Amino acid sequence: MTDLHKNLINGEWVGSDGAENINPSNTADVVGLYSRGTVEDTKQAIAAAKAAFPAWSRSGILERHAILRKTADEILARKQELGELLSREEGKTLPEGIGEVTRAGQIFDFYAGETLRLAGELMPSVRPGIGIEITREAVGVVGIITPWNFPIAIPAWKIAPALAYGNTVVVKPADLVPGCTWAIVDILKRAGLPNGVLNLVMGRGSVVGQTMLDSKDVNAISFTGSVGTGKRVAAASIEHNRKFQLEMGGKNPVVVLDDADLKIAVETVAQSAFFSTGQRCTASSRVIVTEGIHDKFVSALAERAKGLKVGDALAKGTDIGPVVDASQLKQDTDYIAIGKNEGAKLVAGGELVKCDTEGFYLQPTLFTEANNQMRISREEIFGPVASVIRVKDYDEALAVSNDTDFGLSAGIVTTSLKYATDFKRNAEAGMVMVNLPTAGVDFHVPFGGRKGSSYGSREQGKYAAEFFTVVKTAYTSAG
Repeated sequence: MTDLHKNLINGEWVGSDGAENINPSNTADVVGLYSRGTVEDTKQAIAAAKAAFPAWSRSGILERHAILRKTADEILARKQELGELLSREEGKTLPEGIGEVTRAGQIFDFYAGETLRLAGELMPSVRPGIGIEITREAVGVVGIITPWNFPIAIPAWKIAPALAYGNTVVVKPADLVPGCTWAIVDILKRAGLPNGVLNLVMGRGSVVGQTMLDSKDVNAISFTGSVGTGKRVAAASIEHNRKFQLEMGGKNPVVVLDDADLKIAVETVAQSAFFSTGQRCTASSRVIVTEGIHDKFVSALAERAKGLKVGDALAKGTDIGPVVDASQLKQDTDYIAIGKNEGAKLVAGGELVKCDTEGFYLQPTLFTEANNQMRISREEIFGPVASVIRVKDYDEALAVSNDTDFGLSAGIVTTSLKYATDFKRNAEAGMVMVNLPTAGVDFHVPFGGRKGSSYGSREQGKYAAEFFTVVKTAYTSAG
């Protein structure tokens, strides 16, 4: 029998019914049973967080530091084990899984340090004899809703700063991948986190997430997921006058100029478009290539895509793991059919892959002869599917790059300092990469985008304080 992983509410593991967590590399493999919370469970978790907030928000910084540091140490010590869990439940290759766990540990270590770097400002008033103090205080109860594509890194980069700055938390992981968040919560509980400070309620968004949105006692919500759900989070948060932070979709471009190093260009695009099965909001699915290098680049990239090994995420030598589940696989194949119908030319992939185990395997897929008005060029596919758009020169490449409703990440491959500098300045994206994959941001720097990709202040690094704290201005008279 598989043990039941329960919800954590006010320091107690609770729950009875469990849903199976299925391995997308092998649908016969049940990763575990995880409780699904109810409306009442969620209300109790919010109440527990509210009750715990006064004490935790005024707790000593060394207490917070010790708990977060202990959590970081355990995550890093267990990176092989937790990486295997991540790869089993989400489908990333094992090296990618271990890499993501390592990033989660580094995030907790960074925010352990941030507890000791909390600072404010002292300044004189324009009125003699009066001093001004500007400080940051915790927001209150923070609702955290995370997606399935980064099942440990994204929960880490939301939970760690929330706790470091003195907030209490109710977290709901994606129903598809609860295991890694459960592991983080278990580690934090054993690290000494007081009861009620962190509450885990797993389950459906329509039940758990909606109850969080409906509650007047949730003071802030940090959400990563689809555009449609993000708009619902925004509407509900405005109703309650709460802070909200949204990270949503992307349709990220990578520009390849005539002067690019061909080998670097091919590897940059392959990494951006196909690795992690293309299931990254920072993945590049629009490849904008100037006409002088277009043909040889497309030929080389198609060969690279065909050479990538698709297989079990845990198997040695696998380059691309499975798509996360059947519904996502259907979305990917539907878009491949749409691309063909729109007139794009399929030059690599596009077919399902048969492996030794039943799973959701899809070949990396490359279209050429696309234009920027096609659906495959405008809508987020969220799979290993990329389209090449031919352009005349840099100016057209930049214009096409910016012609999107999204603005998360953008990249350029060039040996020209002039074009690299201009692109960094004029690309309408929150993050810009030069001669690097569009996916991959360090743990200590701000993460976020523009336009339809993001709303609110940045995540990660010291910039997380903008969301997880509120500013207070206090005056003191000398007499």
